[in-house]
Amino acid sequence: MTLSVAFDNTYVRLPDRFFAPAIPEPAVSPRLVALNRPLAQELMLDPDALQSEQGLAMLSGNQIFEGSEPIAMAYAGHQFGNFVPQLGDGRAILLGEIIDRNGKRRDIQLKGAGRTAFSRRGDGRAALGPVLREYIVSEAMAALGVPTTRALAAVLTGSSVYRERVLPGAVITRVALSHVRVGTFQYFAARKDTEALGLLADHVIARLYPEAASEAVPALALFKAIATRQADLIARWINVGFIHGVMNTDNMAISGETIDYGPCAFMDAYDPSMVLSSIDQGGRYAYGNQPRIAQWNLARLAECLLPLIVPALGEKPAMDAVMEILNDYSSTFEQCYQNGLGEKLGLTEAQEGDLDLVKVWLEAMRTGNADFTLAFRRLADCAVASDADGALFDLFESRDAIAPWLDTWRHRLAGQQRSAEETRRAMRRINPAFIPRNHLLEEIIEAAIERDDFAPFDRLHQILSRPFEDQPDAERQAMPPKPHERVMATFCGT
Repeated sequence: MTLSVAFDNTYVRLPDRFFAPAIPEPAVSPRLVALNRPLAQELMLDPDALQSEQGLAMLSGNQIFEGSEPIAMAYAGHQFGNFVPQLGDGRAILLGEIIDRNGKRRDIQLKGAGRTAFSRRGDGRAALGPVLREYIVSEAMAALGVPTTRALAAVLTGSSVYRERVLPGAVITRVALSHVRVGTFQYFAARKDTEALGLLADHVIARLYPEAASEAVPALALFKAIATRQADLIARWINVGFIHGVMNTDNMAISGETIDYGPCAFMDAYDPSMVLSSIDQGGRYAYGNQPRIAQWNLARLAECLLPLIVPALGEKPAMDAVMEILNDYSSTFEQCYQNGLGEKLGLTEAQEGDLDLVKVWLEAMRTGNADFTLAFRRLADCAVASDADGALFDLFESRDAIAPWLDTWRHRLAGQQRSAEETRRAMRRINPAFIPRNHLLEEIIEAAIERDDFAPFDRLHQILSRPFEDQPDAERQAMPPKPHERVMATFCGT
């Protein structure tokens, strides 16, 4: 069985200062852990061929296929607010680009396949734990309807990596609309390379935002499109309780996809100040800070694009136009967020008083220490019958915090032009029963590392692929952790 991959690479046609050639380091004894067969079919790749010896050679980096032009991309970035002028793909290698069955261009990248020119003192490898985490969480995000990079495969390399202890090495094959980041623009802005900024902007417009090409100032239209897409993305994060954990500018994809699942997490009990990332000591990237940080990152992108905008408009008009877009980001985010929250609460259209309704609900969840995901899920049943209230009350430390609100909410629903059962079904379509909870991720990682047991990984992945369905045989996976199961810190994979 022969594996055919129709690579059609555009990024390597940019000048060589955009990247460095990179050849994956051979895996000693590759072993397939997971293959995303539906995604493979979407990419017009033969899943059976990917599982063959030849396919495994590609997914482990042991063989470079015809048409692949492997590179490590150059970029810079603000890391926790501090600018680093050169970062780049230190453990990721872009194999090339393909066109999927929907006509979209997709990057195929190996992460954890060895050193590149940007690895500095790193080994370029990935440990099994972070690979499993990224595979599970990115695919869960896709099932939840959140724009994200995807996981095509996970492979054990047969060699060890050295972190706090010796761990099995692994490689994940990541798929993205693009791996260009805010930090990619920063790399060239820091070098005052306006020519490269123009070439990069043209590349991104052609690939992701072709409508911007016909605007009077394409770079300004590009910035507006990126800001709009980021506002929608962050609103979706907030509405599923996701905490990225490390929102550095090199981790913000221009495509509007969630990228780089390092110390990420989903909230259990609702808390806007929640920080789980072990490296976020100051809480910069706390759950409730994410909208503001995205705007800060966009401001850094604006600084990079100004040299392309000013010649067309003049300095002051260019600054005014950019500031207007940054201000619009806030209103766009709020609109996306409130629309999403309204849907989660079963509201069909906005009415006066809805903002107060939402605020009281969120505050009740915070003070009542209620589980974010299950509170919304169980609320759906309360739309139909009050005998479902008990299951909701069980999530709160005191029913007094939520009982009066329920009466107000039901009165609000009664004025809508749909039945209670229709509202319940609509809410269950948007409020998941299952998310990749931290304690479950730790369990599957421990089973894989300590016992070479991937059955828990497979089981959790299968459950999370259907997050909005009732799965009676997976009741435990829907529940928040018990006190002794709580995970209070997540860690970066490097």
